[in-house]
Amino acid sequence: MALTTTALSRLNALDDSELDAELAEVCSSPTWAGMVRSARPWADADALHAANAEAMARLEAADLDDAMAGHARIGQPTAGDATSAREQAGVHGAGDALLDELAQANADYEAKFGHVFLICATGRTADMMLGALRERYGNDAEAERETVRGELRKINDIRLDRLLEEA
Repeated sequence: MALTTTALSRLNALDDSELDAELAEVCSSPTWAGMVRSARPWADADALHAANAEAMARLEAADLDDAMAGHARIGQPTAGDATSAREQAGVHGAGDALLDELAQANADYEAKFGHVFLICATGRTADMMLGALRERYGNDAEAERETVRGELRKINDIRLDRLLEEA
């Protein structure tokens, strides 16, 4: 608990530009970062998570696009990006046939919705992500956008926790 308090104190004390740089590692939407920053000071990790939830709920479509732009395609973690590799650990060791299916399902999804398939991949296998991708393909655009919003919130919460652990 003391580590989190120390990390929160450090984050609360950063100037706006320094904090925005830290928050950009969590979510690539500048609007999200501004909203989370404006909720300072955070009393505890719960308050920081509440700021994330509030910001995610208020993001407009363009802001969600900005947030999604910071994420690698499922099944293709960004080379050299430890966060991408860690979050998509479930695809490590997946066979070529499964990765090919995932790539094709991603392409179909992107053609339909106009953006990458976004899911909180932490703790999920490649099979699980493929199943979710296929299931969500049946969504209409509005339902899928709201699903993406929820997945981004979960990803951000995990990344915020990591930021608190590393700070």
